[in-house]
Amino acid sequence: MTALRTGSRIPGNIASPSALSAALLQGICSSSRLLGNSNKYISTLRPSHSTSRTSIPSSWTQPILSSRRIPLVAGRNMSTFQRTKPHVNVGTIGHVDHGKTTLTAAITKVLAQAGGAEYRDYASIDKAPEERARGITINSAHVEYQTDKRHYAHVDCPGHADYVKNMITGAATMDGAIIVVSATDGQMPQTREHLLLARQVGVTSLVVFINKVDAVDDPEMLELVEMEMRDLLSEYGYAGDKVPIIKGSALCALEGRNPEIGEKAILELMKAVDDFIPTPVRDLEKPFLMPIEDVFSIAGRGTVVTGRVERGVITKGAEVEVVGFGPTQRTIITGVEMFHKELDRAEAGDNAGILLRGLKREQLRRGMVLAAPGSMTPHSKFLTQIYVLTKEEGGRHTPFTSAYKPQFFSRTLDISSALSWPDNEQGKKNDAEGKMIVPGDNVEMVCTTTMPIAVNEGLRFTVREGGKTVGTGVVTKVLE
Repeated sequence: MTALRTGSRIPGNIASPSALSAALLQGICSSSRLLGNSNKYISTLRPSHSTSRTSIPSSWTQPILSSRRIPLVAGRNMSTFQRTKPHVNVGTIGHVDHGKTTLTAAITKVLAQAGGAEYRDYASIDKAPEERARGITINSAHVEYQTDKRHYAHVDCPGHADYVKNMITGAATMDGAIIVVSATDGQMPQTREHLLLARQVGVTSLVVFINKVDAVDDPEMLELVEMEMRDLLSEYGYAGDKVPIIKGSALCALEGRNPEIGEKAILELMKAVDDFIPTPVRDLEKPFLMPIEDVFSIAGRGTVVTGRVERGVITKGAEVEVVGFGPTQRTIITGVEMFHKELDRAEAGDNAGILLRGLKREQLRRGMVLAAPGSMTPHSKFLTQIYVLTKEEGGRHTPFTSAYKPQFFSRTLDISSALSWPDNEQGKKNDAEGKMIVPGDNVEMVCTTTMPIAVNEGLRFTVREGGKTVGTGVVTKVLE
């Protein structure tokens, strides 16, 4: 797999709920190797291929509303969000330039004609100047729409290798995904990596959209792309023979031409999403928990944090704790919103913006969590079970020893860490022998982070180095 540059940085003025951040990676759940006691699996990656690019018509680049989820602007009259349909989080993933953002815009256009969405053009999704100039998505963008059956929050993930960490942020919030593959290219490096990452963060249901079919004249080529995708899905532990695969052209849908592969294909895709991606069972009974994805200061209102509620429910006026990266802080929730609409309460699965009383932006950061008082504590040392990816799975080519220092990813945080042998007789023996940890090993190790973080037993995480996923694991015991 192509190495990723972890040193990449995007200017801080990019307006996105997912700007400039590393994010959640959890346990692998794919097709061939057992991960310790976590009963999860991992599969093999295929060799990389070359990429292609697509130009964006200037007619798409007329700016409209920002795609920030939570404006919380003082004095603005807002409607109240009505829970009349099940809420499901989906998103577009796949290789750079295969048409993920174009498809997102096409979905909103087609559904807007039926009153189920506000049309969002390409420029309002890829809204940052650098994104429009390069014709690629850098940060995950959020839009909403609804079908007859459901209300959807849709995250459009970047496909470029340099911004894969921002893709992880988006995938971490999904209940299901639409993987987009170009009919002209077939599967490509980030197609495979995004499938692996989707599995790691627990996305168990997928629908495939083969895009740009208007650019392919040979029906056998389309059949070959479909066969390859089904094989690839099976390789990663998905039901490759059952996953719906829709063929169409997002560009045709946007431009209102060739409806068989344009508008009708989009409607067929959304029917497949309705039918194949199950409505998730939300964990509403457990104490409230929301990993913080981004932090904003709103003039005249205060500080807003955004993220996806992981469990529980929360209402305006409730007391919560902010846990991680220092002393735990208590605050009161003074406002709750989702997609420019007020919420009576935020519940598990909601992409919410929460207004906090008495806290400044400087006191909050991505990777912290909002939690019900007393339900979460910060820790910096814990026992883990880790599976180390092989070279074929996109991991390291060489072994490493104890005191290895990768980046630790979980929920929305990333932090420097050190891995060492446990403090027991076997660990001491391994230290004394300088035992090497070889790609493919399944080992018990102690993880020590540079600062206390919100962690609990059963938490899934991933360690990365040099833009590669090195291993994935689960916390088995909190030590200190």
